[in-house]
Amino acid sequence: MSTRRTLIVTPAPTANGDLHLGHLAGPFLAADVHTRYARSRGREVLLGTGFQDTSTFVVTTAHRRGVGPAELVATSAREIAATLAAMGIRVDGYTGDDDRFTKWVVDFLGRVYAAGRLELRTLKFPYSPRSGQFLVDGFAAGGCPECLAEGCAGLCESCGHLVAAGDLLDVRNALDPSDPVTMREARVLVLPVERYRDRLRAHFAANAGGLRPHMAQAMDAMLSRPLPDFPVTYPISWGIQVPFAEVAGQVVNPNAEAMAWSMHATALAAESRGVSVAGEDGLWLAGGGSEIAYFLGFDNIFPFAVAGPAMLMAFDGRYELPARYLTNEFYELDHQKFSTSRGHVVRGRELAARVPRDLIRFYLAATSPEHQRTSFGHDALARITELRLVAPWNRVAERVNRWAGRGPLPVPARSRRAAARMTERFAGSYELCGFSLNRAAEAITDHLARLDARRVTDDAEAGGFCFEVLTLVRAAAPILIDLAAGVLGPDPDDGPDPAAVTSVTPGPLPLLTPAGAGR
Repeated sequence: MSTRRTLIVTPAPTANGDLHLGHLAGPFLAADVHTRYARSRGREVLLGTGFQDTSTFVVTTAHRRGVGPAELVATSAREIAATLAAMGIRVDGYTGDDDRFTKWVVDFLGRVYAAGRLELRTLKFPYSPRSGQFLVDGFAAGGCPECLAEGCAGLCESCGHLVAAGDLLDVRNALDPSDPVTMREARVLVLPVERYRDRLRAHFAANAGGLRPHMAQAMDAMLSRPLPDFPVTYPISWGIQVPFAEVAGQVVNPNAEAMAWSMHATALAAESRGVSVAGEDGLWLAGGGSEIAYFLGFDNIFPFAVAGPAMLMAFDGRYELPARYLTNEFYELDHQKFSTSRGHVVRGRELAARVPRDLIRFYLAATSPEHQRTSFGHDALARITELRLVAPWNRVAERVNRWAGRGPLPVPARSRRAAARMTERFAGSYELCGFSLNRAAEAITDHLARLDARRVTDDAEAGGFCFEVLTLVRAAAPILIDLAAGVLGPDPDDGPDPAAVTSVTPGPLPLLTPAGAGR
C-alpha cells in the first residue's frame, strides 16, 4: 500500500443557491468516485469542499431574490450540504464562513504581505456614481477582452482567463444595466504573477500528464505571454476585511482565497478522519508526502492553477504545488446552460427524492462533461438507465438468485481471468492519471451486456458467472453505491485477488427500480 497521502479538493460553490446537476455532474461526483475507489485500495485520501460566502454573486443573487445576503448564505449552506448527502457524496471537510477560516485567510495573506510579495498598484475599475460603489466581479457585466464572450468580471467562463473589471468590453452595472457607469482608479494590493511565470511553465511542463487537453491548451496560451497582475484586495465592502494600512477598508478578492481555502478544507478533512495535522497548512508542507489534486470546472483554472500556485511559490519552497487538475466543461439542461435566475435548473436533492440515486449517479457519470458540453434530460435519464443499467442488471441478478445459497460453486480459470481484466479496466478509469467517469459508466454497460448474454446451464458455469457478477458489483461500487452496499456492505474494499479465488457461494442480489417507477 502506498504511504503517500492524496488531498482531493473541489472548489467551493458560491453560497447563492443549492447545488444543481451542473455542479454534481462535474467536480463533485468525480471527486467522490475517485475517493471511494482509492480508499477501497487502502490509500489515505482526504476530500474537502464547502461553500463560499464572500463572492459578489451572493450579493447580486440576494438582490434579485429580494433577501438579505446573510439569509441567502445560511439557506444555501444548508442546501448544499443536504444535496451532497442526498447524492451520496461524502465530504470529509466542509468549509464555511466561521471565524477560524476568516482568521486563516488573513494570516496566510498577511505572511505573503510581510514577505514583500504583494505590491500596491493603481488599477481602473468600473464605478457607479449613483451608488458610489466600485463594480468588480459579479457587479460588472460585459464582454471578455480575450475571447469576447459575454459574462462578468473576474473570471471568464468561456476561456478561463482573468478578466480585469476595467478591461470589460461594453461594461455595465450587472444589478442595474440602466445605471451609467464611469471608470475610476483605486489603489489595491496585487500579486505580480508575471514574476512566477517561468516557474509555473516549468512546473506544468513537468506535470503535463496531470491536465486534461482543454486546460493544457489554455495554460499554454496563458503562460506563453506576460501574466496580468492579480488583485488580492478589492475596494468594496462585501468580503473579508484586510488589515493592511495602504488599503484600509478593502476586502480580499474572493478568488485570492483559493490556496488558503484549499488548505483549510483539507485540514478540516484530516480532523474529521482523525488524521493529525499541524496547523491549517500542515498537509501542504513540502516533503510532507501529500499529492494535491483538484476536481474543478474549467472556468476556475486561473485562481487555482495560475494565481494560486504563484502565491505558493511566493513562500520559496515551503509548500507542495498541486500537480493534477481534473477539469470539466459545462453541463447543460436540455442543451441550454443551467440558470438559477431563469428557473432553468434541476437540483440534485429534488431529483434524488424521485429517482434512485444510483441511477442518477450512473447517468451523470455516463454524460459527465469531461471534454465538451453535454446535456441532461429527464426522458434521457429514464431511457438510458433502463436500457443500459436497470433492465440488464435485473435479468443478471435474477439469474444469480436462482443459485443463491448453493455452493460453494467452482470458479473456472476463464472467469478468474475475466474478473482480473474487468478489475484492470475499471482501475484505468478511476486512477487519477486516466480518470474518466464516462469510461467507468461505459465499462458498467459493457460488462452488464456481456453477462446478460451469457448462458448458464450447470454448476461450473454458474460459479464463474456469479463470481464475475460479484466482481462487477465491486468494480462499479464507487458509482453504484447503494447497490454495492446492499451486496457487499458499506465501504467495500477491492476484494481478493481474482487469481486466488477457486469457489464462490452466491448470495441473493437486489433488483434496481426504474427511474420512472416513482419512489
